[in-house]
Amino acid sequence: MTEKIKQTLRDSSVARWTALVLIALMMFFAYMFVDVMSPLQTLIESSRGWTPGAFGTYAASEYLLNVCGFLILAGIILDKCGIRFTGTLSASLMVVGAAIKFIAVSDMFQTTAFCQWLNSFWPALPGTAKLACLGFMVFGCGCEMAGITVSRAIAKWFAGKEMALAMGLEMAIARLGVFAVFSLSPFLSRKFADAAGDSIVAPLAFCTVLLIIGLINFIVFSFMDAKLDRQLGEGAAAAAEDEQFKFSDLRYIFGSKMFWLIALLCVLYYSAIFPFQRYATNFLESTLCIPNDEAAAIFRWFPILAMILTPVLGSFIDHKGKGASMLMYGALIMIACHLSFAFLLPAFPSKFLAYLITVILGVSFSLVPAALWPSVPKVIDGKILGSAYALIFWIQNIGLCFVPKIIGNVLNATNPGVAEARAHALEMGEALPAYNYTVPMIIFASFGVAAFLLGIWLKREDVVKGYGLELPNIRK
Repeated sequence: MTEKIKQTLRDSSVARWTALVLIALMMFFAYMFVDVMSPLQTLIESSRGWTPGAFGTYAASEYLLNVCGFLILAGIILDKCGIRFTGTLSASLMVVGAAIKFIAVSDMFQTTAFCQWLNSFWPALPGTAKLACLGFMVFGCGCEMAGITVSRAIAKWFAGKEMALAMGLEMAIARLGVFAVFSLSPFLSRKFADAAGDSIVAPLAFCTVLLIIGLINFIVFSFMDAKLDRQLGEGAAAAAEDEQFKFSDLRYIFGSKMFWLIALLCVLYYSAIFPFQRYATNFLESTLCIPNDEAAAIFRWFPILAMILTPVLGSFIDHKGKGASMLMYGALIMIACHLSFAFLLPAFPSKFLAYLITVILGVSFSLVPAALWPSVPKVIDGKILGSAYALIFWIQNIGLCFVPKIIGNVLNATNPGVAEARAHALEMGEALPAYNYTVPMIIFASFGVAAFLLGIWLKREDVVKGYGLELPNIRK
């Protein structure tokens, strides 16, 4: 008599895709909060006295605690305590960090004794920026911890199924948050303007509420995940106990050449994407001599093709493979786009050209992540997968922490006197002098060159060792 095959929640397409939507929406709200202030750089300069250096320090602060070791701890917590505990903790940290940042930029905080005390040391960074950095650091810990937890959750729920498609859809939904916030942030800022000018707190308040909804979403997912574990039964629990995480297992990660190739490619690629997002609105504003809201309206289209193509490419990888090749193509497209921003757009300052380059950059942003994250389970054992994702995110965060600050300093150094002239122009109500972004764009392009070379090396290693990066994910 043939034994009946036991069905679990993840064998139900409705259940596993519902689980994906719940955790993807949490990341959608997180991505909105990450960039909620990116379209408001000029407003922050005028109303809070921030310079490009201060804005760069604020942008870098999201990753500071992660770089100092929190992400490594997060990976260990994930492997030791599981998806449900780690995800709930990460969502809670995002809410707490968002609340601190909201208080920091509120109009009331500027007049408090605490803000004046914060102003008294390190005068180059205003007190509002210091507290905003603290809030962004706490939020960043939660956001990056959530990222590795979601990756681990998808690997669990879609094992042997549409894993790359699921990861692609999760990234697409998350990137919709970038599109949404570059539209909503300037709109809400104008909608809730008062006598003092456009509002900074309104977009932040809105996104903070969304993060609370994201926390609720993950709690609902946790009930589904607990039911899945019960359905997997005692056999799965015994196997998990035999393969329980040990600290000594980390040597298998650090000793893996493929891990280092993937991690270094990741940090180089993302260092040319996320820090650029922080400055993109001001770059377009300066290069095209257009208002802030028009510049934000152009850059909001950056994730559109990435949003559409990432799930398609994920499905292609699931069925056809070619993941290592996609990493190389994505780096090449990114190099071309940043060099076009450096030289072509300033020479031919056209809105149409800006739209075109921005959207094509989104193609690169679909190729690389769609291939990168599903590749990790192919080279790292499942019981230390959470730590592997955490270490990759940690290495990535090193770049994301320091690159925005480097770009801010380079922008100041290559535009002597412009920050002071802008401050004076804001006081006088005159047109703002523009920054020249040529050198920062060349720096971003150089990251792409290094990522492309690592992509070639990665593909060669896969051919020699047979990890299967070019093979499809779905097992037949």
